[in-house]
Amino acid sequence: MSIIYSLVSCGSTILAEYTDKTGNFTTITQTILDKIPPQNAKMTYVYDRHLFHYIAEDGFVYLCMADEAFGRRVPFAFLLDVKSRFESTYKARARTAFAYGLNRELAPILKQQMEYYSQNPNSDRINQVRNEIAQVKDVMVQNIEKVLERGERIDLLVDKADNLNQAAFQFKKSSTKLKRNFCWQNARLTIIIVIVVAVILTLIILLATGKI
Repeated sequence: MSIIYSLVSCGSTILAEYTDKTGNFTTITQTILDKIPPQNAKMTYVYDRHLFHYIAEDGFVYLCMADEAFGRRVPFAFLLDVKSRFESTYKARARTAFAYGLNRELAPILKQQMEYYSQNPNSDRINQVRNEIAQVKDVMVQNIEKVLERGERIDLLVDKADNLNQAAFQFKKSSTKLKRNFCWQNARLTIIIVIVVAVILTLIILLATGKI
């Protein structure tokens, strides 16, 4: 499993390419380049047991051919690497370059990166880490959104707590007033009972002494 062929082109004009294999894949590649639409895109073409992957951006095409069993993740990681190196060094003068005008400079880079992504298992691990970092960013954003939602719910609970506190205060105030009313009523009833008892005792004493 490996990357067999790669190139960088401006439109359908190949600026640089590299392969250490023989075959008709260069003819198929040129056909693909002629059919790539002008807008930015990422695409994979299937041919026999091989896959042609490309990234088209800003008028340039970064393309490679790999074994079907090699999958898509590593080849696209390779293409993104080549794209980054190309843009940082060659893009400014690439639009006016002739066909294969950058081959002498770019072909060794293509070879080096093809060997790295084809043979070094860490290349896939690096890409996996990048994907995991991207997923973690998404998760963190989701977590932040959940925290914000939770904050809104906390605010609502705080509002409800304030309402409950006010209701409890009103209830306490009403119950205190009601308690005072009961106490006053009890006091009046006690006074009335005391007066009635006093009157009865007075009558009994008067009757007993014959004053009545």
